[in-house]
Amino acid sequence: MSSPLPERPDIVLIGAGVMSASFAALIRSLDPALSIAAFETLDACGLESSQAWNNAGTGHAAYCELNYTSQRPDGSVDISKALDVNTEFDISRQLWAHWVREGWIDDPARFIRTCPHMSFVWGQKNVAFLRARYDAMSAHHCFAGMEYTEDPDIIAQWAPLVMQGRDRAQPLAATRTMAGTDVDFGALTRALFGRLAPMGGMSVQYRHQVTGLSREADGRWRVTAREIGTGKTVSVSAGFVFVGAGGAALKMLQAAHLPEAHGYAGFPVSGQWLRCDDPDLAARHFAKVYGKAAVGSPPMSVPHLDTRVIDGRRYLLFGPYAGFTTKFLKRGSWTDLPGATRPDNILPMLQVGMDNVALVKYLVEQVVQSDSQRFSALLDYYPDASQPQWQRAVAGQRVQIIKKENGRGVLKFGTEIVRAGDNSLVAVLGASPGASIAGSIALQVAETCFGDRLASEWRDALLKIFPFYGRDFKTDAEACMASRHDTGAVLHI
Repeated sequence: MSSPLPERPDIVLIGAGVMSASFAALIRSLDPALSIAAFETLDACGLESSQAWNNAGTGHAAYCELNYTSQRPDGSVDISKALDVNTEFDISRQLWAHWVREGWIDDPARFIRTCPHMSFVWGQKNVAFLRARYDAMSAHHCFAGMEYTEDPDIIAQWAPLVMQGRDRAQPLAATRTMAGTDVDFGALTRALFGRLAPMGGMSVQYRHQVTGLSREADGRWRVTAREIGTGKTVSVSAGFVFVGAGGAALKMLQAAHLPEAHGYAGFPVSGQWLRCDDPDLAARHFAKVYGKAAVGSPPMSVPHLDTRVIDGRRYLLFGPYAGFTTKFLKRGSWTDLPGATRPDNILPMLQVGMDNVALVKYLVEQVVQSDSQRFSALLDYYPDASQPQWQRAVAGQRVQIIKKENGRGVLKFGTEIVRAGDNSLVAVLGASPGASIAGSIALQVAETCFGDRLASEWRDALLKIFPFYGRDFKTDAEACMASRHDTGAVLHI
């Protein structure tokens, strides 16, 4: 049972997914005296993008996701984005390990497990790319332990289903990292809110939709929410607002009339999976196997054949198949996109449409795919698959960022923080790597918006949570390895 709703909370959370849970748990770990109020439209926490079946559950560390490593004109591979994602995941690991040590999470296996991460390609050009990618990544300490092979027999040992029924005469290649993970972000969200809700000064209001967000004369934020079902309205005055509402974050930014959000728009992408519940088949595949994305496809549509562990049971998941709707959330409204179209963002949206014809074409093709066409894509990764063993499932909604850069609208892939000029409000926009770097996002918000307190009265608590705070894992191999050893031991990964 949460505390009564305060009239003037220090912090208001909009949305009760993994982003809000991570920020709230971090900030209460730093200062238990802060009062927090959370508003969530749905009946419980973690039911939208954080819910296990709504995302891939990949602890994104850039081991297997080929879209994080671009190939230069000379054939070499740029791993800078992969290093960013990889080390941001380390921050999440530190935060999770702290909560396990402190008893906030009693059993880490309820939300995180070791699962090998693989990349798999075929065709001479793709094999050459994967070899160059491996050469660049394996030379860096952050990717120590990565394996590479072009031997079909070894690939069959790593991922038997991938090779079952496959033509072994074609050029094949794979990489594998045993340090990969499978993460149930819904379970993590529930664990954190389950710890936060009973605390004094923490109020969680479910079935409450935020309808108003405006400045008060003293600089605080007036947050108004309507209770779904009764229509009753509640209102609080917040010193700081954290918008972790997934696709709905854009609408909250617009409601706040932030100059910093001028020109921002959203490009919603829906998704579907093929899901296999057969325990015998799931037992024969233990890896997350990522391939190359189709030309023009968004990064979150990179095909992958995954092991998923949800509520202690193993499943297989293949996809995602992208699509387009005007909803910003899976349980959102068809009016979300038109309702968020404003004079300041309509031109950037049109420019993105003109500059991304291949993406629009790809999404249209995905929408009109038949079940047999979807199943055909699975056969590229599991040639002997039997269609009756797989059922279609709807994934979560993702809203890609559209923003102005150099006077023109561009489509941005990734996760981004948008904040008010006085740091009194922040919103998290975008998609992959998303939940995997929730710990890093929470720390960035704390550093940006509560920097003075981090440097003074919160300093000791900060260093307890992040023992390697301030050390750059990209260049400090000793700190990187020590952190991974320590967090791995606590998280049992």
